[in-house]
Amino acid sequence: MKKRALAALALGLFVAALAAAQALDATPRIAIMSAFGPEIVKLKANAQVEKVVVANGRSFTLCKIEGKEAVLFLSGESMVNAAMSARFALDNFAITHILFSGIAGGVNPGLDIGDVTVPARWAEYQESLYARAAAGGGYDLGWHKELYPGFGMAYPQEVEVTHGRLAKPDDIEKKFWFDVDPALLAVAAKIEDVQLASSTDKAKLSHEPKLVVGGSGLSGQAFVDNAEYRAWAFSTFKADCLDMESAAVAHVAYAAGVPFIAFRSLSDLAGGGPGENEEATFFGLAADNAAEVLLAFLKAWN
Repeated sequence: MKKRALAALALGLFVAALAAAQALDATPRIAIMSAFGPEIVKLKANAQVEKVVVANGRSFTLCKIEGKEAVLFLSGESMVNAAMSARFALDNFAITHILFSGIAGGVNPGLDIGDVTVPARWAEYQESLYARAAAGGGYDLGWHKELYPGFGMAYPQEVEVTHGRLAKPDDIEKKFWFDVDPALLAVAAKIEDVQLASSTDKAKLSHEPKLVVGGSGLSGQAFVDNAEYRAWAFSTFKADCLDMESAAVAHVAYAAGVPFIAFRSLSDLAGGGPGENEEATFFGLAADNAAEVLLAFLKAWN
């Protein structure tokens, strides 16, 4: 029995040592994520870099930014990449909060390119039932609930979440909306006089961009450039913006019990503009505007 106990202790110490060896940094830090390169440029330019750690195919910039210890990194585009990158960071760094900065498509007709949105909640709205056509017209959802009106045969559904706060292992919680952290949102609501860009080398906006805090954001696998779908997304969810990452990270943060908030600036109108999609012209302006608001947030956040 004594030998077994010693062996078990040795194994436990080995596993603990292995876990410690795998940890990339023990300093408590804010995770600041962006999906692709241009979204993180302004943030890196304002950071005091300590070192760059390369792991799992990603560069993690350990730094101080506006006096806060942080790790900056790209998630990659898409829901799956965003979820994987967020979970990897949680497993390998001492992450206290997760912030996301990037561009989005505009859904709310009251918002325009360059505006920055900080939604109070996010949904994985393309988690859907593709319903069976009914004999008399319309669609038959069978045993599924109609949470929201569908877009044709596609009816939005809840996602299943598993986490350690549930009663038993393998229990699930069904959720549609993932709220951002209320304390972080309250800080964002106090931001004033942030300077947002209204022109690039290629084009100038006909309006001065503004900051909107609150409301709803949507994330899904599909890039949206369709006026009819955009109109459905606004009428159904009263959403301000849609992207391909934020709700996935909100899902991971919720499961881990880590506070989350996202800053998204509109690079295009998701098919609602009068001409071709605007992202290629305004993604740099939008990326910098989102970063500018995040930097103002960090200054205001004690």
